[in-house]
Amino acid sequence: MDAANLVMKSSMFSKSPCPVFGSKLIPRAPPSVFTLPSTFRPLVKCIQASFPQNPDSKIPSNNSTFTCSAVTSFPSQQSQPHATSDAKLQLLISEFQSLVEPMDRVKRLLHYSTLIPSMDASLKTPENRVLGCTTQVWLHVSFDEAESRMKFVADSDSDITKGFCACLVSLLDGATPDEVLALKTEDLNALNVAGLNGKGSASRANTWHNVLVSMQKRTRALVAEREGRPRNELFPSLVITADGIQPQGSYAEAQARFLFPDESRVQELANLLKEKKIGVVAHFYMDPEVQGVLTAAQKLWPHIHISDSLVMADKAVSMAKAGCEYISVLGVDFMSENVRAILDLAGFPEVGVYRMSDERIGCSLADAAASPAYLDYLKTASTSSPSLHVVYINTSLETKAYSHELVPTITCTSSNVVQTILQAFAEVPDLEVLYGPDTYMGSNIAELFTQMSTMTDEEISEIHPLHNRSSIKSLLPRLHYFQDGTCIVHHLFGHEVVENINEMYGDAFLTAHFEVPGEMFSLAMEAKKRGMGVVGSTSNILDFIKERVEEALNRNVDEHLQFVLGTESGMITAIVAAVGKLLGSADTSSGGAKVSVEIVFPVSSEAVTRTSTGSSLDQNKVNIIPGVASGEGCSLHGGCASCPYMKMNSLSSLLRVCQSLPHGKAELSAYEAGRFSLQTPNGKQIADVGCEPVLHMRHFQATKRLPEQLINQILQRSSSA
Repeated sequence: MDAANLVMKSSMFSKSPCPVFGSKLIPRAPPSVFTLPSTFRPLVKCIQASFPQNPDSKIPSNNSTFTCSAVTSFPSQQSQPHATSDAKLQLLISEFQSLVEPMDRVKRLLHYSTLIPSMDASLKTPENRVLGCTTQVWLHVSFDEAESRMKFVADSDSDITKGFCACLVSLLDGATPDEVLALKTEDLNALNVAGLNGKGSASRANTWHNVLVSMQKRTRALVAEREGRPRNELFPSLVITADGIQPQGSYAEAQARFLFPDESRVQELANLLKEKKIGVVAHFYMDPEVQGVLTAAQKLWPHIHISDSLVMADKAVSMAKAGCEYISVLGVDFMSENVRAILDLAGFPEVGVYRMSDERIGCSLADAAASPAYLDYLKTASTSSPSLHVVYINTSLETKAYSHELVPTITCTSSNVVQTILQAFAEVPDLEVLYGPDTYMGSNIAELFTQMSTMTDEEISEIHPLHNRSSIKSLLPRLHYFQDGTCIVHHLFGHEVVENINEMYGDAFLTAHFEVPGEMFSLAMEAKKRGMGVVGSTSNILDFIKERVEEALNRNVDEHLQFVLGTESGMITAIVAAVGKLLGSADTSSGGAKVSVEIVFPVSSEAVTRTSTGSSLDQNKVNIIPGVASGEGCSLHGGCASCPYMKMNSLSSLLRVCQSLPHGKAELSAYEAGRFSLQTPNGKQIADVGCEPVLHMRHFQATKRLPEQLINQILQRSSSA
């Protein structure tokens, strides 16, 4: 017996009022036969006209009896065949709000799941699957040319989900395209169906959202086709399956080209590293060509690691302990500085650390924090006391040292910044927190805390147990962030890209780095509330994708997962490796489910070149080439979500450095990450003072509390101010 029948058996009738039956007893499922009140006989023709395709909706021609399903097939259908969707929505809201008990709303939803017009098996195709739902949902959309209205048929293997589909179809089947596009997910919140705001709310909100977004996407496409307009251009993407990858679009093809490197180059690099005892630490944002070779070489030489910036130095220490005599750092300059300083602190000053260029490898964020404007910001803000400076890890040791002497400082990453700030506010009364240098991240943190101020105390305590609504409201005016620092890569995820994501990928999983602009942050946060998104570090993004893939494999149904990659495109190498491993380990040989994963690269139009295919028959078709007109690389605007500084770490540079060691050290002097011999204004070594904020963060990561030394620094500075 399925869930719907189980619930119906437990309570066959409801005395709750209903816009169709008033206070009459309403039979549950299966439909009962009873006499039609004369006042409702005009509804019969309306329902027959609205749903003639449903054989279960036939109503007897005599006026004596008819089935309950005839009237309750769709609760919002009235005697006007084309009542507005808004009018239908208000009736539906009234009906569900009249059911006081949550279980009654569940029962009503399950009842409607038995009445939705059936979908022909031939329509249950992969193309008609709704993305993002934990259950299987199919949606078929067509356009009624005669009446210029949309037609929808939906089905699901879940009774609850089918009930949601029934409600949405009742609202939008027969609606105009404008009405379909005007409906929003939040318009449905008032129904509070099936405990929408309680346990399991994320999954249920997904159902409303994803089915509605699919209706709207397909409506836009059909209207565009009917009007002779090209459909909106999709972003390039990579589709990963157990059998390999399929690139979609020119940019994806360029990315895919390096995922399977030449074996001879891999062997050459591995032999060099092993022979000369060289460890390699590289950032996720590395060029795909370099990452492809490094990933393959890991199987031959274990001392290669690709991660975010925080872990790079830790891995370098592990490699030194394992006997590596040199460390090659593939990243920007502050990363090699950090590796050098941490190795020195760990007792490995003899281990050489090498960059991949004889020129400066910069970073727009690190540069912003090294500017006079940043120190002025700290000086001005630090006049309020007690004060704490929370500085992003992606800054130089000089910045950390100079700022720590101005204001007690702790470093943070994009994955722990929120917890660091909340813990600081909880431990030090009346604290002023100064965050920098990333303006977008600072703005996003402030927006997150503003959203938290409207949550319940219970919801806030799940984020941080020492806070409630009152404490969050009180800290908002004491949080400050630098106003002039951005990452040139994440800067691209602005208005234009977000509009396209909203329109074309509203039902996809959204991933966003904490450094993205507010528009993308808000979009991803909304998705996160529904369990459909993640906002955080590169590691957080990778973990989120792996978790969703594992869940899909455990469901054991054919499924296509789509992720919008809201960070640097260099992440694709690590994603393909991790996802490919998961899909490859799944058993599909004996008829098991097949899961495919699509990674979408948002590309800004300002940084692409559009080239015609040259065919008069293909005038609407273009190739998207990120970067300058010749198609070489990426623009400095970061239009292809690719960092030009990271791309200075070439494979040829890595080979040249490795080949020159150990005898060619003199030739590599410009490549070496030197030690800081300069002193701070207070006469201390930059390396010593600059590492202290990092060690404070290490303590916080281990204990979830600020170190006592840092709290003493805050209070002492406050008392002497």
